[in-house]
Amino acid sequence: MVGGVRVEIIRKDIKNLHLGVYPPSGRVRVAAPLVLDDEAVRLAVVEKLAWIKRHKTKFENQPRQSQREMINGESHYYLGRRYRLRVHERPGFSKVSIRGVSVLELHVRPEASPAQREMVLLNWYRKQLKLLIPPLLDKWHGIIDVAVPWWGIKKMRTKWGSCSPQAGRIWLNLELAKRPPMCLEYVLVHELVHLHERLHNERFMTLMDQFMPQWRQYRDLLNEVPLGHEHWNY
Repeated sequence: MVGGVRVEIIRKDIKNLHLGVYPPSGRVRVAAPLVLDDEAVRLAVVEKLAWIKRHKTKFENQPRQSQREMINGESHYYLGRRYRLRVHERPGFSKVSIRGVSVLELHVRPEASPAQREMVLLNWYRKQLKLLIPPLLDKWHGIIDVAVPWWGIKKMRTKWGSCSPQAGRIWLNLELAKRPPMCLEYVLVHELVHLHERLHNERFMTLMDQFMPQWRQYRDLLNEVPLGHEHWNY
């Protein structure tokens, strides 16, 4: 505990200390070099305490959706736009479609439970991301000069994406289907840059500035759409 803030400290064989505040509740994490003692880490956190508290307050005040019941009139997001859900109960295959600019239509069997209805929507989100990601990879492979032999999509509780530089593999959060398109592109670029630099150090930031100068704006956009109730409990 530092100044009333709980701090998670991870010691690694690194040169510099890295501090971050993460959604959904403003979890504070410090990656500290092995050579730094506890007092040095505490002093580093104290110096950034005002910044930490501002970011924690931002996350705590961020709007969150209530538990989704998958009924008519609910708000659901796709690519940063809010849609009203319209449920059609009918026999046959389940599907999702967009009508106009504001309606998300969910076609399900009459006996489908809320959980089953939600799964239909999540599968549709996954399908849309699988269509959106390959063109982005084609675009950025040449710019960043990396190749990804394998990528996937999954529900992730605390990260927008992850990268395994050794395997050349990246994961992207299914929740990104709800964010504006440039947010998906930013996260993808972020993970691709990790193939050049594993750590969030100065070299990583320099590469991000080089390839995507506006990346900080896109990072902020990630937190403007209300967080999904089902994704951020931990």
